[in-house]
Amino acid sequence: MDISDVDVDTHLDRIADPDVADTMRTLDALITAAMPDRRRALYEGTFWGGTEQKIIGYGHIVQPRPRGEDVHWFLVGLARQKDHYSLYVNAVADGAYLGQQYKGQLGKVKLGSASIGFKSLDDLDLDVLERLMRRAHEITDPDPR
Repeated sequence: MDISDVDVDTHLDRIADPDVADTMRTLDALITAAMPDRRRALYEGTFWGGTEQKIIGYGHIVQPRPRGEDVHWFLVGLARQKDHYSLYVNAVADGAYLGQQYKGQLGKVKLGSASIGFKSLDDLDLDVLERLMRRAHEITDPDPR
């Protein structure tokens, strides 16, 4: 996984399906507004499980690994998968990923440790998502300059 030379807005403009493009732009605007001053970049490459993906990353964090080098990563990631959308929230409070703390409030979603999956915006409570994004922004260090 690498940060792409492709600008996030260019990536969004290249999405062929207008419904997918609208959903991605709506989520991008919500996340960007909730996390002012966070870096926004497109990550491309082979990710978990060997899949090729493009993920819009918001914010920058360093995750220590028990074995190996620290990982430079995004605080929040947004991706379109084959048949759903994924949000990755890598903020932790009180020993748990932040998304888990909003379990039952986000709507019709599938939660992983740090992931939130959903089929459409209608399945997601955008007000709760905005609160989650603001909280992630508040509890993490600012992006390094």
